[in-house]
Amino acid sequence: MTEMTDKTRLRHPEKAHKPDNPVQRNKPAWLRVKAPVSREYHATRQVVREHRLHTVCEEAACPNIGECWAKKHATMMIMGDICTRACTFCNVATGKPGALDPFEPYRVGEAVKKLGLQHVVITSVDRDDLEDGGAEHFAKVIGAIREATPTTTIEILTPDFLRKEGALEVVVAAKPDVFNHNLETVPRLYPTVRPGARYFHSLRLLDRVKQLDPTIFTKSGLMVGLGEDKSEVQQVMDDLRSAEVDFLTIGQYLQPTPKHHVVDRFITPEEFKAYETAAFAKGFLLVSASPLTRSSYHADEDFARLRAAREKLLAAG
Repeated sequence: MTEMTDKTRLRHPEKAHKPDNPVQRNKPAWLRVKAPVSREYHATRQVVREHRLHTVCEEAACPNIGECWAKKHATMMIMGDICTRACTFCNVATGKPGALDPFEPYRVGEAVKKLGLQHVVITSVDRDDLEDGGAEHFAKVIGAIREATPTTTIEILTPDFLRKEGALEVVVAAKPDVFNHNLETVPRLYPTVRPGARYFHSLRLLDRVKQLDPTIFTKSGLMVGLGEDKSEVQQVMDDLRSAEVDFLTIGQYLQPTPKHHVVDRFITPEEFKAYETAAFAKGFLLVSASPLTRSSYHADEDFARLRAAREKLLAAG
């Protein structure tokens, strides 16, 4: 048994029985990133540690952590670091989560203030064990950030709140500036990539946000390179526009360990550009499509662009 497999078994016991899928080590040049070494990176890491917070940057092994943390852009992951789902693309640990920390919202607010963030992204693990899926906790975190630093704009990346009646309404009532929920992949691949979720439920969730509060920007993301074809990606774009989603992100799937879903292929920068062009043509206010694009990558800059795009559209009548 290799060292990699030992670590995988400890972090992902639910995947231990699965056959190994060799991880492609020789990535294309456009996917190579520098190791995080900057002073600013370590300063951000220190703030995260001091406030006893989790980040999706670390838990999901994001390739952009060095660049983002150098700019103090850490994406906070609330409600613990153990997820109740076992998606085959995700590096977050699966298991039985602990109780919610009632002081976490305050610590998040203080960390956002200390980092001086103008825009912050808050995400979470799935908490199917909670009656409301963690909706009230999301609302408390939003409230704590507003209290600590009122001018900071807030973007949330939520679970799907599957079978959690009334949960979405609680989160929307807290009025985040951006509501993000990722579809992740095309419907055909849900049984193998996102088995605990339901494509059309996630789509309806985004549609419902707009019905509840049309002023909130909605956002969703896709990974490519999982085995989808271009026509399927185009169909997902159409589905998202039918739900009036404002912002689409598309990035390359990267396999975290041998126990995770295999990379079908690496999508070229030219193909990403074609997806971006097609998405803008379909009416999205903003599109970010590149090999290294992730949900919260350049989120602060993108929010400014998103707001400007809406203002331009409204001015045009």
